Amino acid sequence: MITLGIETSCDETSASVTDGDKVLSNIVSSSVHMHKKYGGVVPEIASRFHVEYISEVLSKALEDSGKSMKDVRLVAVTNGPGLVGALLIGVSMAKSVSYGLKVPMVGVNHILAHLYSPFLNGDEPIKFPFTGLVVSGGHTALFYCRSVADQKILGQTQDDAVGEAYDKVAKLLGLGYPGGPIIEKMASRAAGGTAITFPKSYLGKDSLDFSFSGIKTAVLYYVRKQKSLDEKLICDICYAFQEAALDVLVDKALIACGRKGVKTIVVGGGVAANNRLRQKLSSAAAPAGIKVYFPEFKFCMDNAAMVGFLGEALYRRGRRSDMYLTAEPNLEAG
Repeated sequence: MITLGIETSCDETSASVTDGDKVLSNIVSSSVHMHKKYGGVVPEIASRFHVEYISEVLSKALEDSGKSMKDVRLVAVTNGPGLVGALLIGVSMAKSVSYGLKVPMVGVNHILAHLYSPFLNGDEPIKFPFTGLVVSGGHTALFYCRSVADQKILGQTQDDAVGEAYDKVAKLLGLGYPGGPIIEKMASRAAGGTAITFPKSYLGKDSLDFSFSGIKTAVLYYVRKQKSLDEKLICDICYAFQEAALDVLVDKALIACGRKGVKTIVVGGGVAANNRLRQKLSSAAAPAGIKVYFPEFKFCMDNAAMVGFLGEALYRRGRRSDMYLTAEPNLEAG
């Protein structure tokens, strides 16, 4: 089944052509360069970018796949969560294609699309059930997954997502936006360790929820106490922040596996591209015989291939959307 995927939940305009877990094309056009000077995504700028580029991105996806519109048998589109204006553009395009081609359409949850992005790697099949961890700029959540159509939220952030914490700490240190890559880079320069420590929030003994606002505030207070920030100190702060934030992700993912009696963790989202997270989680999981799956780096960030894959999988299980499909900025994943 040739599926056309469309993703416009935030600042990436993306279209893909997939056939099951085979990615025939995956085009992503990002407007991140337009948001850098503002220190974060400006919704109106993102929406205008989608309007300007979505047709071109879609055409390029078809061209690179060697397919044409007449080959498309299904349209899968992100309809939430995300920026409402951005989502509307993708949903409107999907409706137009679905109606014009007289092919079915499936609305896809953006968070769950990230969760199942490692299925695109083309490696050995990932078996259910497993613990899923989504870590991105807007979302941090743990899932117990029985199938692509059956997952339950075990815990989620109660304030900032881990990606947001990276962005805010980077802003405090004057490192720019987005914060994830630059903090990882600076932290790697202090790989020998540092005496600086920041608190790890576990929200109680039995909680699988997350909170990253406290560590962000701790970094703020620490920075305010310093007379000046040289490069070494910034690297040390980045290292201490990253270790504390990632330790919580690793610990709770392993706790979730123990509670559910599973031996597999599947990770998705932009922060899944962080090499230190990959190292820490894989190393911590190995002694317990737990296997960890990360997406290829190109599938960590927002992309339509993950939307196309999940949309087709849901369609094969009876999921359908009609022309009343709406953009839902607060769409829940559980």
